[in-house]
Amino acid sequence: MATNRRTAEDASGSSDGPRVLKKYPNRRLYDTQTSAYITLADVKQMVLNAENFEVRDAKSGEDLTRSILLQIILEEETAGMPMFSTQTLAQIIRFYGHTMQGLMGTYLEKNLQAFFDLQKRFSEQTGGLYEGKAFNPEAWSQFMAMQTPMLQGMMGNYMDQSKNLFVQMQEQMQKQASSFFPPVPGFPPPPAGGSR
Repeated sequence: MATNRRTAEDASGSSDGPRVLKKYPNRRLYDTQTSAYITLADVKQMVLNAENFEVRDAKSGEDLTRSILLQIILEEETAGMPMFSTQTLAQIIRFYGHTMQGLMGTYLEKNLQAFFDLQKRFSEQTGGLYEGKAFNPEAWSQFMAMQTPMLQGMMGNYMDQSKNLFVQMQEQMQKQASSFFPPVPGFPPPPAGGSR
């Protein structure tokens, strides 16, 4: 009987929706698609493969995907070469509970997407020559020296996109602020467009 229940449970994870991973109280992850226990390294590989998945608590069904992704980031940050400096992490923490928290999340998300698009264009322009290959710092420096004009153009576009995104967010904040605080008679309205 337990086998039939397990088979039905596993079949539910292999539908057209996202791949379902179940997290049990013993901290183990169970992949309903392969009917096997997996590790965080396996989940990381799913992320790298751009697989659509979600992690659910085995008892409550609560979505734990973000928690698992944060665990993977923590492991990556504590092993080898971290991506975030201590100062960057402190600055991110300072935005929690701040009125700008939602806007900062949107800004980071759009910036990461713009950077991802830049990386994709770079890969297309180099014919995928360097994608997926280990690049030591010396080889990277040599490659950058040969590709400087192209990379400068791509990075310039990325920086322009980032600046435009920030300006758009600033304008959106000003519009929201003006709706909360109507003009006071006798005082000039704030300057438009965020100019200093």
